[in-house]
Amino acid sequence: MAGEVVQLAEVAPYVTAALAAYGNGVLHRAEDAAVGATANLGLRIVQRVFRRGRASEQEALQTAVREAVDEPGDADAAAALRQQIRRALREDAELAAELAQWLRAAGPGAITAAGERSVATRTNHGIISTGDGFRNTGGPGGHAS
Repeated sequence: MAGEVVQLAEVAPYVTAALAAYGNGVLHRAEDAAVGATANLGLRIVQRVFRRGRASEQEALQTAVREAVDEPGDADAAAALRQQIRRALREDAELAAELAQWLRAAGPGAITAAGERSVATRTNHGIISTGDGFRNTGGPGGHAS
């Protein structure tokens, strides 16, 4: 993370996971051990951004969260939530540094694959095939057919 400042793109996967896991309760729920680490970090991020704001900022974030949860496929709702978080990070350097520290402690960011035959991997040293009729005929370094 460049210069101790967290970027929106680094935070977004965690926030998305938290919304999926916690829904509208994301602003007020406690972490749940049954929910993954990515969603729990996202929960902490959303709650931290919420707590830093004035009442009007909290209301705007709450509205953006509710709309993003109620319309999960709505790009405009997701963009409105990202805008609220972006504004908070831009206006509060201490918040941005704190979240950068959390993300460093969490390790590498979330990896997400979506859609039919999607693959998500941090590192791959072998063959990944999602197509029909694929054959590896030679082992490592072999030829695919």
